[in-house]
Amino acid sequence: MNIRDALALAEQRLTAAAVIDPRRESASLLAFAIGRDRTFLIAHPEHELTSGEEAAFNSVLDRREAREPFQYITGRQEFFGLEFAVTPDVLIPRPETELVVEAAIRILEPQQPARICEVGVGSGCIVVSILHSLKDATAVGLDISPAALRVADQNAERHGVADRLELRESDIFTPFGNERFMMIVSNPPYVPADDMPTLQSEVGLFEPHMALTDGADGLSIVRRIIAESPNFLVAGGWLLLEIGFGQHERVRAMFDDAVWTEVVFLPDLQGIPRTAVARLRPE
Repeated sequence: MNIRDALALAEQRLTAAAVIDPRRESASLLAFAIGRDRTFLIAHPEHELTSGEEAAFNSVLDRREAREPFQYITGRQEFFGLEFAVTPDVLIPRPETELVVEAAIRILEPQQPARICEVGVGSGCIVVSILHSLKDATAVGLDISPAALRVADQNAERHGVADRLELRESDIFTPFGNERFMMIVSNPPYVPADDMPTLQSEVGLFEPHMALTDGADGLSIVRRIIAESPNFLVAGGWLLLEIGFGQHERVRAMFDDAVWTEVVFLPDLQGIPRTAVARLRPE
């Protein structure tokens, strides 16, 4: 089988499996399977695959045909200009989450050195990206999943920030001490339980449900973070939260104006309010 035939076969199978953009996915899978770049595929359509290359390609194609995310197959995903290791124990980093990182850097850059806490660290993409940009910042990353913490640790090591990031197993802030931070950031589970069956197969079947949904209205963990964060922020400290579609009005109502100030919602590229930013009132 040559490259041309392999791509045609893959596109046919992925089309039948309702994979979005099957032509692009076919090329990405083949390039990954045979250890070449896509330029090589274009330049050498007549290249005959070895038996090992063909077996590797069939293996990854079978997985993608079953709608396993490409990122879990390759074990990596780019985020904020960095490459992160990803496994089925963590959410796949998404472009809209970069808004949290951008806002955090913009706020903290003039206030270095800063101490940060991420609730639900997952792959570490948020806090590692912040630390990579802010060389004097330090952070604590919390997650209830030991497997997720191992992935975050791997990514912190990869990007040279492990010495500035302490990872702890924790259910939101339980158990936690009395340490206070300049900023708390989180991409919490915000998908309502009723919406889970409607998710794209790649998400609903493969990504960790505990990182996607609270099993309720999608806002119970958001409520806890907003309610408990004042206990762990310095006066005038900041809370940044990613939220879901259509949630910003209900989330805004959770911020007590006697406690919080400068509450705003930053839109994503589709204009959807996606990142909640709030500041704890100075004493």
